[in-house]
Amino acid sequence: MKKTKVIFDVEKLEYSVELARALAHPLRMKILQFIDQKGEINVNKIYNALKLEQSITSQHLSILRSADVVRATRDGKLVMYAVNYPIVERAMNAVNHFLGK
Repeated sequence: MKKTKVIFDVEKLEYSVELARALAHPLRMKILQFIDQKGEINVNKIYNALKLEQSITSQHLSILRSADVVRATRDGKLVMYAVNYPIVERAMNAVNHFLGK
């Protein structure tokens, strides 16, 4: 039997884990879908519409930002969130490829 050498790019693997972790949480998916529906929205509207605590919403947005799933831009005092579609699409394609779909 031929052995296959296993080599991973550690930085890519670490980012992949962070991205999968960000997308694997049901509440983060709910937040992401809400942002997708609205296009660009601030945290106040997110937590009010989804009936969440502000601190929990901010925590989950921080994880999504860290994984580059959402982008944040400042508009005066407000931080506006938008989906980073190229990253989400790449993640979807990777999962589908992994599952053979």
